[in-house]
Amino acid sequence: MIRSEIDPVTGVDSHAHVFHRGQTLAAERRYSPDYDAPLNRYLAHLDEVGLSHGILVQPSFLGTDNRLLLDCLAQAPKRLRGVVVVEPEVSADALAALVCQGVCGVRLNLMGQPLPDLAARHWRPFLQRLAESGLHLELHRHASDLPALLGPALEAEVTVVVDHFGRPEPDLGDRDPALAELCRWADRGGALWFKLSAPYRNAPKDSPATLIRQRAQATAECLLAAFGTDHCVWGSDWPHTQHERQTSFLQEYDAMPRWLPPHYRRQVLVENPARLFGIGDSAR
Repeated sequence: MIRSEIDPVTGVDSHAHVFHRGQTLAAERRYSPDYDAPLNRYLAHLDEVGLSHGILVQPSFLGTDNRLLLDCLAQAPKRLRGVVVVEPEVSADALAALVCQGVCGVRLNLMGQPLPDLAARHWRPFLQRLAESGLHLELHRHASDLPALLGPALEAEVTVVVDHFGRPEPDLGDRDPALAELCRWADRGGALWFKLSAPYRNAPKDSPATLIRQRAQATAECLLAAFGTDHCVWGSDWPHTQHERQTSFLQEYDAMPRWLPPHYRRQVLVENPARLFGIGDSAR
């Protein structure tokens, strides 16, 4: 069970990363940071805007070395939950130990990677162990490839959380047919969630803020209309890897009201993430 001695939930940032120079990086990676993103700075950002909780997500360039993330969870257990990266062969005991340390999900960051066949025999035990442990599966992949991943995961009764608006094609945004296809999965039950995060990843590189905001608003409207207001959460994506010079935590937080209607904000910022990540009165 995830620990439940949590301060009142005033808001949750569902997607952020911590790392520092000197960590051993994964041999295969798309990006190598040349700066630090420390825990104290992240917590200061949460305090600045009045958010009580945050979800730390293992960045792809650290591979399966989750030690820093787990150390951060231990430093702030009342404020943080974690999403780790593990090998598919991970044991049920290892997953149970991660849950006891504040982990609520496992991430498959498949950007730039071969698309795995989650219906294949060697993936089935992994999905079963996730379902039995109560951990969600976080997927990061372009929208056009997501249906092939969603089917096996949802059939295994795993809660699935899709990163960054579902990653429609940057040149198409909400006009991407793959986004419409994703929205058709709304009738598959309530186990599919979306993170409304990193809108700059869903627009052409170096797009102006107005275009990014328009894309975010249009894509959020599609997802909220299909899945309802109770299956989306917001994330800052701090420190905005590969987009560090384009935005900041405060800019992302301040931009949110421009594309997320006011009557949705409490649900997306407080009620939904508390339920999804097991925080406060919704702790599992």
